[in-house]
Amino acid sequence: MSRILIIEDEEAIAELEKDYLELSGFEVSISNRGDEGLQTAMSEEFDLIVLDLMLPGMDGFEICKRIREEKNIPIIMVTAKTTEIDKVKGLDSGADDYVAKPFGVMELISRVKAVLRRMKVEEKEPVYQIGKVFLDEHKHLVTLDGEKCELTYKEYELLKL
Repeated sequence: MSRILIIEDEEAIAELEKDYLELSGFEVSISNRGDEGLQTAMSEEFDLIVLDLMLPGMDGFEICKRIREEKNIPIIMVTAKTTEIDKVKGLDSGADDYVAKPFGVMELISRVKAVLRRMKVEEKEPVYQIGKVFLDEHKHLVTLDGEKCELTYKEYELLKL
């Protein structure tokens, strides 16, 4: 069963999201403050985070950025900030999807399932080992003796060949 963390300060919205996600077979936790949500996201294992942007304690952009520094958890931003610049900023900060409020709950469930499906496909991508060199197809990451190697996209593709 996939675990989902909802970081949302509007309790009615958080409970509605939780109810529908649980009906769809997910295990759901809620945090109503940004700073507490970040702490929960970093200290526990979740398969996906549903993240509001305007939160007390810390905004969603900062939360997303900090999670991305440490973990590769899919993040769907659900927010009333609907300008194009907000959407671009959200996606650029590391969100995998962006849903504008008001939203249909069934649409949110579909987006959650779609993002989780993509993650499962990406997790199946191979990791190659050639001696002490590891190539991770999902992350386009190369390590040598456990140390990350900084390569351009073209250098990575040539090495892979």
